[in-house]
Amino acid sequence: MSGKNILIIGGSRGIGAEAVKSFRAAGDNVVFTYHRSEREADDLRIRTGAVPVRCDVKFSNSVKIAIDKALSILGHIDVLICNAAIADFALITDIEESRWEEIIDTNLNGVFYCIRNVLPLMIQRKSGSIITVSSMWGQVGASCEVAYSAAKAGVIGLTKALAKEVGPSGITVNCIAPGMIDTDMNANVDAEAVAEIADETPLCRIGKPQEVASAMMFLASEDARFITGQVLGVNGGLIV
Repeated sequence: MSGKNILIIGGSRGIGAEAVKSFRAAGDNVVFTYHRSEREADDLRIRTGAVPVRCDVKFSNSVKIAIDKALSILGHIDVLICNAAIADFALITDIEESRWEEIIDTNLNGVFYCIRNVLPLMIQRKSGSIITVSSMWGQVGASCEVAYSAAKAGVIGLTKALAKEVGPSGITVNCIAPGMIDTDMNANVDAEAVAEIADETPLCRIGKPQEVASAMMFLASEDARFITGQVLGVNGGLIV
């Protein structure tokens, strides 16, 4: 195998799928996980040659099995991208406890499970790059998205703390905080609300998944080896 070995958690659709395509186009070896999107994952495999592995990041045992499979394919992991996430829109008084737990488990605990399983070999190799994915709502909060905002704020805190912890081992840890991006996750957002956000954005539009994938490519590159503990906003200037 040539190129870097990349593991993308949540890579079958949207931003994750664009990342799979971008890294494969650059000649990297890619394994990506999916949960329910089997058809999309298989289509991406056919188009790119990347290897899909089923994983439900809510459960630590599922993560361990998936990462063991990824390691059996790749040998080692140079870059881990934690992109799996779910979202919901509701008043905090209307959120069922089970849904709160599902969002926190997927968006925050899942990041912890993935990192915990990948880090030992990175530390052993004294090399690696971890890229987490938060959101602009993790930076400033969003009304009626309390669970999502809380989980994504936690991802930012995790990123900064971990960067300090593993920096001496030669591992970088950075976070990307996308703004409103044209993905399936935002497909159910009211068109008027999307238009309002675009109007408030200095660049006067919403983002494309490829633009977030490009930020991932940069943070995974040798050009970013002296960058760690940072939150890179890909939001058109909406959050500055």
